[in-house]
Parts: sequence; structure tokens; C-alpha cells
Amino acid sequence: MSPREGTGPVVVPARDACVTWLGAWIVGQVLAVLVAGASGADTLAEAGAGWLLATAVVGWVPLLVGVHLVTVRHAAGSTANLAQRIGLSVRPADLVGVPLGVAVQLLALPALYWPLNRLFPGAFSLDDVERRARELYEGASDGVGLVLLVLVVVVGAPIVEEIVYRGLLHGALVERFGRWTGLLVVAVWFALVHFQPVEIPGLLVIALVLGVLRAQTGRLGASILAHMAFNAAGLLLVAGS
Repeated sequence: MSPREGTGPVVVPARDACVTWLGAWIVGQVLAVLVAGASGADTLAEAGAGWLLATAVVGWVPLLVGVHLVTVRHAAGSTANLAQRIGLSVRPADLVGVPLGVAVQLLALPALYWPLNRLFPGAFSLDDVERRARELYEGASDGVGLVLLVLVVVVGAPIVEEIVYRGLLHGALVERFGRWTGLLVVAVWFALVHFQPVEIPGLLVIALVLGVLRAQTGRLGASILAHMAFNAAGLLLVAGS
């Protein structure tokens, strides 16, 4: 399917978008496992930030290649570049995403996990939510390691994940199921694919916020900035505790 009226993001059919994601995700996971295994460490936190970056990059590349290929296929001869095909642009108004991302991390998550932890004692504590980030932060043993950690967590992951989930899948599933159902499906998908049960409620909340920003603006700028701010605030919480 071509970009709407030749100017908007390319809307890929849901089946093609989902198949593309699945194939690229599997390839990326296999490559990431191979790279992580080559480090010789039991966890990426023990391996260090350099190995974290390498593992992240080999997981990201197939996803980005997949998005590129499937959007080119459905661009109907358009000469638009990848950024144009997925609505990747940033405008001053998108800065609203920064306080939104910080607010979700600092205000919404504690408010969400407080009742969850009381309903399910020990299952949804904020300490458990922060554990993975804390281990990665502690594994970044020097200044270079911290820079690499920030590149992965605050820069790379938000950009790549927004391209994939709010760039490719959002448009496809909204076109297939309608605005709010499609947004919800992508949010649940995003939360589940991290495979961290304790993080699912928080990831679902931020994913819904990111999806609304994408739906309201028709672009990725605000959702990327919100995602970056959310991850940065989480990393700063860990660093300051």
C-alpha cells in the first residue's frame, strides 16, 4: 500500500508487517545469542557494556533491514527515504514527549506498582523492576562503559523500537483493526516481547503513551523523545540509588 496521498508514512498490510517482524526478530535473536555467548560471561551485565552494545546492534540490524525492505516494497514506486516512509521526523512540538516520558517513569510507574505489590506481595516490587537496569549499570565499570550503556539504553533502543513498533506495526495494525484496538495490540506486543513478567505492567503503560503520541502526531518524533526520556529517567534513578 502506498503512502497516504503520497506524503504520509507507508502503511504496510498487517500480515506483511507481522511476518517481517517475526523473521527479523528471530534472526536478530539468534545473532544476539551468538554474540552474547562469544563474550564468555553468564550475563550481559557481567560481560560489560561493550558486549551489550554489540549484542544490541546485531539484534537491531535485521529489524531495521526488515522495516526498510517491507516499506520499500509497499511504497509503490515512491522515492521517499526510510525516515519518510515511517514518519520519522522531529518538530519542536514533539518536545512534549520529554516530560511525558519522565512523568511515566517517576510518577505513573510508582503509582501503578504500589497496588500491584500489595495485591501480589513480592511479585511486582519496584526493586525487581529496576533489577535489570541496575545490573547493567553496575556492569558498566568505567566512563567508557557508561557512555556505551547510555548509547544502547537511551539512544539506540528507543529509536530502533519506535521505528519497529510505532513506525511499522502501529500503522499496519491500526489499518487492520482500527485506531484504538491496533494501538492496544501494539502496546501489548511491545510489553510482552521484552520477556520480563515483572516489567510488563510498566512497559504496557509507556507503550500506550507512545502509541497515543504516534496516533496524535502521525509521526515518530514525540514517541522517540518520550521513549528516550523514560529510559533516561530510569537509568538516572538506578544511578542515584
